[in-house]
Amino acid sequence: MQADVLNIEGKKTGRTVELPEEIFGAEPNDHVIYLAVKQYLAAQRQGTHKVKTRLEVKGSSKKLHRQKGTGGSRKGNLRNPLYKGGGTIFGPKPRDYDFKLNRKVKDLAKISALAHKAKAGAIVVVEDIKLDAPKTKTFTDALTKLNAAGKKVLFVLPAEYDRNLYLSLRNLPKVEGTVLTDINTYDIVNAEVLVLSEGAAKIFAENEEA
Repeated sequence: MQADVLNIEGKKTGRTVELPEEIFGAEPNDHVIYLAVKQYLAAQRQGTHKVKTRLEVKGSSKKLHRQKGTGGSRKGNLRNPLYKGGGTIFGPKPRDYDFKLNRKVKDLAKISALAHKAKAGAIVVVEDIKLDAPKTKTFTDALTKLNAAGKKVLFVLPAEYDRNLYLSLRNLPKVEGTVLTDINTYDIVNAEVLVLSEGAAKIFAENEEA
């Protein structure tokens, strides 16, 4: 599929890039998107939650009173979970929430997410932006011209890291910048608008031809 390349003024440059139909025109698979997003969010969890059991809380280990003959119920010590300040039964322990997802499933999820964005008309290709110095206002103005101001934007750069561009967009609350090799399904789904730099869009075509 052909996509027009826009400049930072939001106007057509007269150039187009070919976005592979095998990716952007594919039939989306919502289930693999769900799995990929679930795996990504699970991996973000620290899993450091911890409570103390009856072996770890402070308190005497002496039995409160003899087992029989008091007319009352049987009691152990003050660390009993039934008492205030006692241990916790079946509480959370440190654990890793991440789980394995096959590479082919992850790749299919990214393709499906990109296809959804293409069908929704939420993909914009913009010419490569070069900044002499970090300037957030320049980037904000460009988003306004591209009708992406105030929206969640995922700005995808080519393989090389552009420090000035990254510093220009990192302070914008709804804008996320990343290089093409680092995009993931969650970031694509979470964004309202996917802005591809011309260099990043061409890499899609080159990889498909290879």
